[in-house]
Amino acid sequence: MNISRNKVEHLAALARLELSDEEIEKFSHQLTDILNYAEKINQLDTGAVEPTAHAVPLKNVLREDEVKPSLLRETVLANAPDAGEEYFKVPKVIYSS
Repeated sequence: MNISRNKVEHLAALARLELSDEEIEKFSHQLTDILNYAEKINQLDTGAVEPTAHAVPLKNVLREDEVKPSLLRETVLANAPDAGEEYFKVPKVIYSS
């Protein structure tokens, strides 16, 4: 399959790219090479290959949740620059569009 200069110009316009004449020529050849390679891959018999979402098998590497003792609230709040009775005080953040 050959990608023409017009197709590259059309793709560049869709992507809002300004390409020089040299870039258009270069991309025309590169896109043609890419599509030709994809066509070669399409010719392979993959009927016996099981579909996968990843190239390598993945397994869950997360640990089980375990309840562990945590720090005392007073200890944590003692290090805060500004704290209320049971919480950290932070500056008010208001977003308006």
